[in-house]
Amino acid sequence: MRLRILASAAIGAASGLLCWFLLVRFNQGAGDFNWALRNAHALLAHRNPYDTPLEQYPMTAALFALPFVWMKPEIAGASFYGLSSALLAFGLSRHGYHRWLVFLSFPFCIGILTAQWAPLVTASAFFPLALPFTMAKPQVGLPVGLTHLSRKGALACIAVLLATLAAMPRWPWWWVHQFGYYDHFIPILIMPGPLLALALLRYRDRDAWLLFLAALVPQRWFFDSLILWLIPKSRRELVWTSAFSWGAGIWRWYHFPHDFGEVGRWAVVFIYLPMLGLLLARWALRQRNGETPALR
Repeated sequence: MRLRILASAAIGAASGLLCWFLLVRFNQGAGDFNWALRNAHALLAHRNPYDTPLEQYPMTAALFALPFVWMKPEIAGASFYGLSSALLAFGLSRHGYHRWLVFLSFPFCIGILTAQWAPLVTASAFFPLALPFTMAKPQVGLPVGLTHLSRKGALACIAVLLATLAAMPRWPWWWVHQFGYYDHFIPILIMPGPLLALALLRYRDRDAWLLFLAALVPQRWFFDSLILWLIPKSRRELVWTSAFSWGAGIWRWYHFPHDFGEVGRWAVVFIYLPMLGLLLARWALRQRNGETPALR
């Protein structure tokens, strides 16, 4: 346990320092975490934060950003990303250090540039009381929350929601009116995205439901698909899915997308379809070995 904690802290420190360097280098403040900090300041001041179409995070994100409001933006964003990475590393290490290959995936690496929520949302799958973190970015957290739901997790989510409503009762109404400003893509609606419905061939498998549900929710950029790295378990699976994901990174390096539909298409090709292939390959192997399907 001590080794897991120390090693996870090292992963978090390295991620946080790199995030800080990039935030400062590109003069981004706290990156994407700026919006959660803005929400948190509005919560403390008892004012409506949704006075701009750019503010699209729910007040649950503001609640989790409160411990960082006293920091300089760059330090706040880097600390947030570092702590998120450390928690994810600790959760993954429960099943072996080889699971840390997820930190070599393109979605994780691109998330460092702007201090994204995806590592924290992914980490919530390993800790029932951390499930409310999925509510900070619900369009990405929903697949994780639904596939890793527990009684403790559900009660924790209700408690966080009630806390935000007590502090600002009208925030859900204000937030819903921001939906129309959210630029996004939905993986299953972009060719060849409909193929992702084949994941339901393994409807008894939680990983298949995670992939299918993720394909149904709106997303904006490649970092949102980090939650899919809850699917690969073995070293081989992690190496291949992480390697394929860099196809999207190479494409992004040489070609800036014209719209979010373009982003979605390459996310499907290089991230979603390899995950589907992994699930179907597992299924074929179990069929060949004569294993009886069971809900897992």
